[in-house]
Amino acid sequence: MTSSRSHNPTAFRPWIVTAALTLAVFALVPAEVLAAAEGEHEGILPTIAKLFNFAVLVGVLVYFLRAPIAEYLRTRSTQIREALVTAAEMRRAATAQLEEIQRRLASLPAELEALKKRGAEDTAAEEARVAETAKAERARLLEQTRREIDMRLRVARRELTEHAAQLAVQVAEDRIRRSITPDDQIRLLDRYTAQISKEAR
Repeated sequence: MTSSRSHNPTAFRPWIVTAALTLAVFALVPAEVLAAAEGEHEGILPTIAKLFNFAVLVGVLVYFLRAPIAEYLRTRSTQIREALVTAAEMRRAATAQLEEIQRRLASLPAELEALKKRGAEDTAAEEARVAETAKAERARLLEQTRREIDMRLRVARRELTEHAAQLAVQVAEDRIRRSITPDDQIRLLDRYTAQISKEAR
């Protein structure tokens, strides 16, 4: 069973890193050192030994640090992928929100027109209701006033009739007093007495 590292083209290969670091070390060696090494054959062996020791040191470091470095790279790669996925989701959400805002802005004039029309209809209905209420109140007040006038008119007629009757009685009494003499009063009294006596028998 082959490991997954052999199938992964980006798997960590320590020999590649070692070779790359060795080449880098040779590339970074100053030109004066190489010239001095070429000029003095007895001094080149220590330089090669130092370079070899440095390459061994690099190889040992790579051998012991390859797992943490590989784990760090895998973790970092996973974090980057997750960040990219999160960014894509946030972009999709922002795009959806922007589309929703644009849709609402596009429908805003129609909503304002509908609200304006509804407000005009409500105002007209309220004015009609107020006019109807005022009309009904006016009719009620007119009916109440008419009843009060009729009642006061009846009271005034009754009072006027009573006053006219009193005046008529007073006028008749005055006329009777002026037109009847004492002899007439005696005759009326005798006639009344005779009538009472006749009714008593």
